[in-house]
Amino acid sequence: MSAAPPDNDVLWARGIVKSHDGTPALRGVSIGVRDGEVLAITGPRGSGKSTLLGCLSALLPVDEGEVWFNSSPVHTLGRAGRERLRRDRFGFVGSEPHLVPELTARENVALPLLLAGAGHKAAYAAASEWLERLDVADCAGKRPAELIRSQCQRIAVARALAPLPPVVFADDPTAPLHREAQDQVLRILASAARSHQLTLVLATHNAELARYADRTVALVDGRLTGPAAPVLRSATAVSAAR
Repeated sequence: MSAAPPDNDVLWARGIVKSHDGTPALRGVSIGVRDGEVLAITGPRGSGKSTLLGCLSALLPVDEGEVWFNSSPVHTLGRAGRERLRRDRFGFVGSEPHLVPELTARENVALPLLLAGAGHKAAYAAASEWLERLDVADCAGKRPAELIRSQCQRIAVARALAPLPPVVFADDPTAPLHREAQDQVLRILASAARSHQLTLVLATHNAELARYADRTVALVDGRLTGPAAPVLRSATAVSAAR
């Protein structure tokens, strides 16, 4: 029988093995994510970062190993159970925005709130607030086809944050953005996580962006290269992230 994960780990995985079409992506990865922390997973492209986020977020079933969320097993869930978990408990933003093309920016951000049972007034008020925080309030009434990619990406970040899920997964979320906008979006993500006691798991190949995290781990060829360590952030970065 498996040992229960540590009480202070909101996410916990042991011995994750995952392959894609016979090609190993994760080779026995074990990791814990503490409740309310900002964890950065760094590594070169193709190192397994996206696969690890997919397994932790219940997007991908593991081939071997265990994944736990709040002391409940994720690795034993079927497709429907994983979908419910992602819908009800997790937020996700990737390197592509994947907005619903028929909906306006405000409707896209309000959608997960409405699906969770929020009233229209509350859902749209929250959507407007997050669009403002991401500097895309002027896009609220526009559809994705009317917007440039960087605006759509900010809207996707707002959509992930608006329901205030316990855990937000961000898989290279600043890829479509220029350098200044990357810093701004990462500051907002880290600040939102800390101010609302959310857990943020960030995957990035840009180690420089990991300065906004509390801890960082490095993934190379599907293996962690060492124990998770605190990120040494400058006083400026700490202040900006709060």
